[in-house]
Amino acid sequence: MRSGLATLWKSKETPPIWHLAHGSIELCVADLDGTKSSLSSLIDVDDFISHLWKVHLAVKEEGYAQTLALGLYRSDYMAHFPSGATAPSLKQVEFNTISSSFGGLSSLVTSLHSELLSSPPGNPISYPSHPLLDSNQPPDNTSVETLAAGLATAHTAYGPSKSSPALPTCILVLVQEGERNVFDQLALSRQLTRVHKIPVFRLLSSETLDHTHIPGSNPSRPLIYRPPHAEGTEFEVTTVYLRCFYTPTDYKSERDWEARTHLERSAAIKCPTVLNQLAGSKVVQQVLAEETGPDHLANFLSRTDPATLARLRETFAPQYDLSVSGRGRQLALDPETAANHVLKPQREGGGNNIYKEAIPEFLQSLPEPEWKRWILMELIQPPADAKNVALRPDGEVLSGHVIGELGIYGTILWDQAGGKVLHNEQGGWLMRTKAKDVNEGGVATGFSSLDSVILY
Repeated sequence: MRSGLATLWKSKETPPIWHLAHGSIELCVADLDGTKSSLSSLIDVDDFISHLWKVHLAVKEEGYAQTLALGLYRSDYMAHFPSGATAPSLKQVEFNTISSSFGGLSSLVTSLHSELLSSPPGNPISYPSHPLLDSNQPPDNTSVETLAAGLATAHTAYGPSKSSPALPTCILVLVQEGERNVFDQLALSRQLTRVHKIPVFRLLSSETLDHTHIPGSNPSRPLIYRPPHAEGTEFEVTTVYLRCFYTPTDYKSERDWEARTHLERSAAIKCPTVLNQLAGSKVVQQVLAEETGPDHLANFLSRTDPATLARLRETFAPQYDLSVSGRGRQLALDPETAANHVLKPQREGGGNNIYKEAIPEFLQSLPEPEWKRWILMELIQPPADAKNVALRPDGEVLSGHVIGELGIYGTILWDQAGGKVLHNEQGGWLMRTKAKDVNEGGVATGFSSLDSVILY
């Protein structure tokens, strides 16, 4: 592993602390203080954020039926090695709180590379002999085990059926229309059914209201699922795992927003809740990275020692809002300084960022009030000497300088009512490699390739 990737591997130390931070942030958002002041400016100009907030307000008015919340997270990092630096440092790209994908496929890629490295010399599938590959294997990748264990913990914490008579319980995975990442998701379902012996069902988000209901006569508000293939059969849903509803295109009509509210008001444990999704907004990450003003990070992690907080702060890349009086606006509109930055929206899914010299013209094309939707982040400068070979989705094989991005998976289950943490575990990783001249980094969007790590 080159020095830059060795730096990346240190990122495995930080996720459990981040889980606690985002649990605290969710509570803060719910209490309308701290980060809410940052989100409030978005609510007026960002329909997506506004709709999510309205879902929370509607359920809050009625009263939440479930206080437990589950997070399946992925924290993404790159090695930062700017000109003049003597050694690379670790920088966080983003923290994903909803539909954190590729845990299933990343472990398969690790197994593939391990198999190729273990093949005897002369085997047609073995790697050519190389000093860096001899006697080396990728580290264990426990992403499937870790993520499935988080879901299983939530399933158990839900307790017995709240229905009368009692119903069998299950986990419900909600997915997008035309889902292409099916096998990544099925890896978790398989682990849950084979190892944890939990029934798991998949359901299109657009069919939520067709196949689930909340009995009006039950004050506990259990979420009941009726499998379309088994007429007359009912399951009580302990945990709703969202692999959808993270992008505006998932909400094609008001019916989809009704479905999200329907889920949120139920007794099922949500992964994530609406508030947890909001806590993962880019504006929250920008607020945490602010070098002046209130120390939000210390407030959210009040029981964390100063040395650990300092280590977390070192992973922040400079980030700015685009307020009239802020430095971000000046940096974004000047072509010379914009060339060292990326403009990020409050969106997940990849392919949405605006880079470098394109930033000023893009902003000028928007009504100025909409600038609040965006966060400006200083570009991370990766090590210049990394090289690799990558297979593109179209079959093209590329060779040359590359950039590595390492994601670390983790899970947390906590009680929103008192903040008690019931489960907090880190495990498993995702390595993505892309050509150095490519800005975006998503695998599903075709920019990156799944990869493995070799430590040496």
